[in-house]
Amino acid sequence: MKKLAAGNWKMNGTTAALEEMRVLLAAHPAPACEMLLCPPATLIAQAAYHTKGKALHIGGQDCHTKASGAHTGDISAAMLKDAGASHVILGHSERRADHGETNALVKAKAEAALAADLIAIVCLGETEAQRDAGETLALCGNQLHGSIPAGATAANVVIAYEPVWAIGTGRTPTLEQIAEVHAFLRAELAKALGEDGHGVRILYGGSVKPSNAAEIFAVQDVDGALVGGASLKAADFGAIVAALSAA
Repeated sequence: MKKLAAGNWKMNGTTAALEEMRVLLAAHPAPACEMLLCPPATLIAQAAYHTKGKALHIGGQDCHTKASGAHTGDISAAMLKDAGASHVILGHSERRADHGETNALVKAKAEAALAADLIAIVCLGETEAQRDAGETLALCGNQLHGSIPAGATAANVVIAYEPVWAIGTGRTPTLEQIAEVHAFLRAELAKALGEDGHGVRILYGGSVKPSNAAEIFAVQDVDGALVGGASLKAADFGAIVAALSAA
């Protein structure tokens, strides 16, 4: 599996922002890693149209557990697939905190994603209070085992470790802290999925930027990044792609 540079635009971007994708592809037409951008749902179809057949995948930021129905304002995995998405981010800490998403709900959404032939990027990570209390590994293990879907393989599931206290704060864990969690997650994936667990990509997320990307990607079991703010600009995200391609 190639390493993965994934960008989460969150609630940012209008049609004009699609120009950043054109600039990114012009600078990195054939990177050694996979590139993925997850814009808001309003841009997915346009983005997928403009990047079809090129070295940039497009994903969604959430999906419903059901394929269709009376769920006003929600978007199903099948709808994302139809719009041109290949991936979907699930269980992001902002969804878990702001919308009360549980491990069981994230697992159900991930199973819906797999049913629609989407790759599920399952997010997990501890708060600052949980880290200070020494609960990081127990919390991450609980989220991992409670959130990965039935039928998970190295081909259809990606894990993203994002310490909540590092998202958008400019703070990052030490390289030793990142290594500890990623090694733990790799071992837990092997327990859950057997041999396939060794191939599941584990991304690091949380204030990844051009200035720290190379050192983070040198850490064992870091198979890429889930990038927030730095993915909004082609120059910044491109520098992260270049660092991952060289790792």
